[in-house]
Amino acid sequence: MSASIWVLGEALMDCVAQPDGTLRPFMGGSPFNMARAAALRGAEVGYVNPLSSDQFGLSMHQQLVQDGVQPLSPPSALPTSLAVVQIHNGQPSYGFYRDGIADRDYSVNAVLLRLQAHPPGVLHTGSLFLVPPEHHKVVDILQGAKSLGWTISIDVNLRPKLAADLGQYVRAVQDIAKHADWLKASDEDLALLGFAQTTRANSAAIAANFMENGTSRVALTFGAHGAWLGIEGNSADADVPVTRVVDTVGAGDTFWGNCLGDWVTNPQGAHLRVAQTLRQAMRAAAINCERAGCQPPRYAEVQAAE
Repeated sequence: MSASIWVLGEALMDCVAQPDGTLRPFMGGSPFNMARAAALRGAEVGYVNPLSSDQFGLSMHQQLVQDGVQPLSPPSALPTSLAVVQIHNGQPSYGFYRDGIADRDYSVNAVLLRLQAHPPGVLHTGSLFLVPPEHHKVVDILQGAKSLGWTISIDVNLRPKLAADLGQYVRAVQDIAKHADWLKASDEDLALLGFAQTTRANSAAIAANFMENGTSRVALTFGAHGAWLGIEGNSADADVPVTRVVDTVGAGDTFWGNCLGDWVTNPQGAHLRVAQTLRQAMRAAAINCERAGCQPPRYAEVQAAE
C-alpha cells in the first residue's frame, strides 16, 4: 500500500481580476492546489485544515472529494479566506485576506493526535503557513510529525506582501526549511532567502545548502527557464515544454503535487528516475498553464501528452 500525503495549509478563493474590472473566483491556496494535483496523479491524499461552512467552503469540499482528496477536519463556522489576484503577462500577484478565517481554525494538539492515529506518510506544508506568527504552530506540528515517523515536504512559496517584518519572515522560513525532507523553491524564493546566484546553472550548489540540513530531495523552479530536481545524489534539469499559456496560477503546486504523487505511488527507486519524474511534473504544470486558474491534470492526461 502506498503512503498517504497529508496537506497542512491554506484553502482560499482566488478572486482573479478580469479585463473588464470584475473579479472571477477560482478555488486556490498553494497547499489546497497541491493536494488536488497529487490526488489526480494517483496518490492517497488528505487535507488537514478545516474548510468553511460557507458556500465557498462547501464548494471547495466538493472539489477536493471530486479530485480524490479526503477532507480530514469538520467544517469551521469561520469564513473562507480570499485572495485578490492580478495577472500581468501571465504572472499572478496576490493580495490576501487572512484574519479570522477557516483554514487557521485548528490546534496543534488536534493535528498531532490525528497524525499519531494514522500510519506515517508525507506531511506537506508551505506558503502562507510559513508566515509569522502562524509558523510557530507549524514548527510544533512538523517536529511532532517527524518524531512520529512522518516525512516532511515543504514548498517555500514566499509571499513577502503578507509579512509585517520581511526579515523575520525570511528567518522563519529558513528555520522551517531545516525540517524538510523534501523541499521545493522557486528562483523568486531563492532570491528572497538570500541566494546571490539564482539561475538554473547554479542549481546543484543551491540545493547543497538545503541538503546540508538533511533534505534529501530538492526541486528548484525557474519560471520560463525550466527546473532542476535532485534526489539523493542524482539530478536532472529540463526546459519548460512548449505551452500556450493562459496563466501560471497553480503551476508550481501542480509541479510539486506530481513529484510527491510519483514518489508515494512508486516509492522504490525514485533516485533512478529523476529525469522522468521531472519531465512528467513539468508536463503536468504546462497543461495546468493552458487553463484559467489552477486546474491540475489527471495522470492519464500527462501520459497522453508525452
